[in-house]
Amino acid sequence: MKQEKDIPPEHHFHRTGEWLPHDHRAHQEWLAGVIAHVDQNPKDLHPVLREFQALVENNTRVWLLFSSMFQQVPNKPPYNNDPRGPGHPQVRDHVHMLQVINHILTTAPSWNDKSERVGLVGLPFNALFDWPMGTSSGFAAFLDPEVNAMLKKVLNAWGDFLRSPESASVLERKAPASWFSDHGHEELSFTANVGKSNYKFEDMFVCDPSDARYGYKSWDDFFTRRFREHIRPVASPDDDSVIANACESKTYKVARNVKARDHFWLKGQPYSVRDMLAQDALADQFVGGTVYQAFLSALSYHRWHAPVSGKLVKAYVVDGTYYSEPLFEDFSPEHGADPSGQVTSQGYLTATATRAIMFFQADNPAIGLMAFLGIGMCEVSTCEMTVKEGQHVNKGDEIGMFHFGGSTHCLLFRKGVEVEGFPEPHPEHNIPLNSALARVKTT
Repeated sequence: MKQEKDIPPEHHFHRTGEWLPHDHRAHQEWLAGVIAHVDQNPKDLHPVLREFQALVENNTRVWLLFSSMFQQVPNKPPYNNDPRGPGHPQVRDHVHMLQVINHILTTAPSWNDKSERVGLVGLPFNALFDWPMGTSSGFAAFLDPEVNAMLKKVLNAWGDFLRSPESASVLERKAPASWFSDHGHEELSFTANVGKSNYKFEDMFVCDPSDARYGYKSWDDFFTRRFREHIRPVASPDDDSVIANACESKTYKVARNVKARDHFWLKGQPYSVRDMLAQDALADQFVGGTVYQAFLSALSYHRWHAPVSGKLVKAYVVDGTYYSEPLFEDFSPEHGADPSGQVTSQGYLTATATRAIMFFQADNPAIGLMAFLGIGMCEVSTCEMTVKEGQHVNKGDEIGMFHFGGSTHCLLFRKGVEVEGFPEPHPEHNIPLNSALARVKTT
């Protein structure tokens, strides 16, 4: 397994969530290969992309934003490299962008073992938009309601492909970019073992190891895979003071005494409760309370489970942005750009991205009303809730899932609820699903 210490400093970027390679050269090589293929194999645009092209070219506001965001990307390394070598632009206009997306719409994310710089590009659209969305015009473009409505159509079209049998080809053991290649299998197993390497993938997940694709019928079927029943036991099932981990994830931040509204685009990314909860009538109960946030990697389990036992009193999905990132720094000789800004903007995403909002009335009166947010990031097809309002759930029961995409989630506790024992931010390994996450103080 290639270690981060082997990556030269000039090519290493911290990639929160592990959706893009730690070595940025692997990302550049992947995109360069896609661009070369697209340029050499032109084909008609998918109908949804013809609609996208019409939006850009027939709407003056959108045209100006897309034209300027590509122009604002510096014409110097590392921003300008493509298959022709250093010194040439990668994607420099919306037409070329749509041609690249046209290829992505009929491909599933694959495992990359093509060079010494092994790395997963789990977010191909994010890789494509990496630099443009970090510009001031990109900031405006990816907040635009019409642009986001169009992106939702594009991502839904890709989701249709990811649910098709054809998308499962990247799972074929002998495929050149298979997730079940020796290295891919090793990484999937290592991640689910929470670093202990005791079990193989097939020991932990419901699958058919005798099948060349492990029995998965589509990419989405693989992405939403289930743990075998005994793998993630529920912590203290009879103790309602123990809060279980709702997602297989790494702690990002614990914030206390959170404000009703805050400037969540700042570098510190404080939480803005009313924005997080989409101005819901219940939001003010969480002002002054506690937020726990954690992120999921591309290799992780992507279903959500109830952190407490209780009744689901309100639940809905809020449409939001898909590729908006805050302008922490501009492209400049002093600062450069954050090549993974969208993935490191975890706090900002809680108030802007598409998200499922679920309010639970916990059986434990010391907890009372609490909220779970499943927050979609980048390549989101669907945030699906699998329980209904009015339903009682037990701690550890499945409550929903991400369908390719979704990299972060939050638990919100009301003011006065004393929760202690949360894991420290940025642990080396995932916090196991259903394990003891924290404990609420009882009087």
